[in-house]
Amino acid sequence: SGAALCRVCGCLGPRCCGRCRRAAYCGPEHQALDWRRGHRRSCGQHAAGDDSADAIPEHNEFLFPEYEILIEPEEPEFPADSTDDEQGAIDTSKDTKEQEELGAAGIADDALQSLDEETLEAMAKHETEEEKIFRVFKKQVAAEPEQIIRYCRGGERPLWVSGENKPEEKDIPNCVCGAKRIFEFQIMPQLLNHLHIDSLGESIDWGTLVVYTCADNCGEGNEYLEEFIWKQDYSMGCT
Repeated sequence: SGAALCRVCGCLGPRCCGRCRRAAYCGPEHQALDWRRGHRRSCGQHAAGDDSADAIPEHNEFLFPEYEILIEPEEPEFPADSTDDEQGAIDTSKDTKEQEELGAAGIADDALQSLDEETLEAMAKHETEEEKIFRVFKKQVAAEPEQIIRYCRGGERPLWVSGENKPEEKDIPNCVCGAKRIFEFQIMPQLLNHLHIDSLGESIDWGTLVVYTCADNCGEGNEYLEEFIWKQDYSMGCT
């Protein structure tokens, strides 16, 4: 029962083995791969009436472990009676204190003194803004460290890990139907810990994956529709 899924990658499998008619695949590439990896034996066993043919072979380099996803609403980050001005004042006072501590420690050495004041202020502002964005990210995630998806279709903006490589409106292409794509959910880096991606032998990493979907929710039936994903990595300034 249910949709037939590819035995190799787990995606929708409209193609099936012509011999046993039981093994489903997303395409000829994964069908050929599965045949070489052992389906030629299990397919023959099924032909002889052996139920073990239903077993899905262990393709550890493709299939990830399955988990149940629990959905819970998120508590507001700040109390309802707090204002942006109050939050800004707190951040400003903290930045001022940090600058005073750096000055007292003698951070402004000869190399920094050789730079003009405008350049130094620009550098300090950039670093402070980058640290602030990452601090907000860590604070928000700390409420539920195991979260793997943040869902908010058409609502708040994504929770960015960095001020760098953030898309502008022109960077998000419209849907094939012509409608705009809007933010729907983002995939958090904690998911990497659950997938055990080290077994792939390749490096897979991200700060966050932001998914934009059709604002008109076009499409009918059970077909897959192509949407847009924006990958943001951790900034070099994130610690």
